[in-house]
Amino acid sequence: CVKEALSRLFARCGRVQSVDVCDKPGPGEKAEKLKSKFFTNRSATGFRVAYVVFRKPAGVQAAKALSQAGPLLISTESHPVKTGVRKWIARYADSVVDQEELKAEVDAFMQDYDKKIAEEEAKAAKEEGVPDEEGWVKVTRKGRKPGLPRTEAASLRVLEREKRKKARKELLNFYAWQHRETKREHIAQLRKKFEEDKQRIALMRAQRKFRPY
Repeated sequence: CVKEALSRLFARCGRVQSVDVCDKPGPGEKAEKLKSKFFTNRSATGFRVAYVVFRKPAGVQAAKALSQAGPLLISTESHPVKTGVRKWIARYADSVVDQEELKAEVDAFMQDYDKKIAEEEAKAAKEEGVPDEEGWVKVTRKGRKPGLPRTEAASLRVLEREKRKKARKELLNFYAWQHRETKREHIAQLRKKFEEDKQRIALMRAQRKFRPY
């Protein structure tokens, strides 16, 4: 593990309190502890940044002086770092998922999720019809077709849809060439219908079933 290797490497400077490995340098909050063994974001490959925190300020000064002592070796005979084929084998072994352990984690997550949803529904049912501090009553609609959410994003979508519909209606036959195109299409449709009627009448005459009245 990278954190364990760095902690062991800088232990000669003083007692190490923590080691945080980040993808990019910069200030930020401490990474949260992973809650899941299986559903985690993959760490970035390549160069990364590590922040080593010592328990005492003297450890920082000792770490600065290490640059004059020559290169530091992370992989030693007592603590070898896996590389090459051994590293690939270890990664493959870690990628094999224990189905029972995965099922137990998923079941525990779903139980917590169902419990959270039940608590939210119970809270909503308890607060339904009860006025708030300003006297407003929250009205909800449940069913197959729930009401439109009264959020700013939903209101903006409705306004944008109405604006586009109005723009299409206003721009229809706005220019002279649009009038000409509309008339031309109408005449073409009438001619097409006339030809279809002529063919239908000719077919009925051929079958001696033509009854004009």
